[in-house]
Amino acid sequence: MGKKRTAIAEIFKICSERNDYVFDNDLVKDVCGKVKFKNLFDVTKLDNDTLLPTILKENDYAVIHLGKGLHQFIKGIDKVYHSFEPIQTVIEWSYRRSILNEYNTSESNILSVANNQRILHHFLFGEDKEFDNADISKRPKTYFPHRTKTNLEYFFGKGTKISLTKMQIEIDLTIEYQGIIAIFEAKNGMPKNFSIYQLYHPFLYYYHAKQLPKMSDKVKEIIGVYVVRRVKNGTSLISLWAYTFTDPFDITSIKLLKSAQYNLQQEEIK
Repeated sequence: MGKKRTAIAEIFKICSERNDYVFDNDLVKDVCGKVKFKNLFDVTKLDNDTLLPTILKENDYAVIHLGKGLHQFIKGIDKVYHSFEPIQTVIEWSYRRSILNEYNTSESNILSVANNQRILHHFLFGEDKEFDNADISKRPKTYFPHRTKTNLEYFFGKGTKISLTKMQIEIDLTIEYQGIIAIFEAKNGMPKNFSIYQLYHPFLYYYHAKQLPKMSDKVKEIIGVYVVRRVKNGTSLISLWAYTFTDPFDITSIKLLKSAQYNLQQEEIK
């Protein structure tokens, strides 16, 4: 077991012994010092369930973030992580690779390629939209990665209320078009599942904005999109899953809207 899993396992044992499953960064620092794991900020970042140590899997616990340096072990791994559904549609996408396309495998580059190739627009809005020829006021608006801190409250299934204080939310990309707000999370490779909060926290953040008088009649729908890039036989495959939450205040109410995979077929540049 790696040092990161060892650290999480030791923190879980301490919390179990004291029967208090909320812990802070001071405990993380103390345990990391003992197991000699140097990256303190990475310990509680468990984006998929393969990163969980055995003791958490055996007891059906995962980690959620509460903000202000607080975290919590919570019962129900299958409620914290969501497995990717089978792809519904496969599309062969004509692709001219530019100088910086796929120069690196960062989340930012993945989303930049998908955005520049109009894959994101096609996936969300369909192929009958002529965005390039439209008046600029009628084109989709792209908002680049940003972080913000906010207070949120929601339910984790039935009866368990979660309160977040000054929670830092990271949004990889946002697209807004005709009342639709789509927020994006991207990963390189093909994890079998993902931590729902990656899409839910930004979703709830914008849902609260939708309740404001100046926004209520303008925002029609909020969609969370997970984007994954992988390479197969030299071809880049970009897969997308669009989700909503049937109960905006329950993180476990995630629901698939649609999915698609775009196979990037490179054209020769003459």
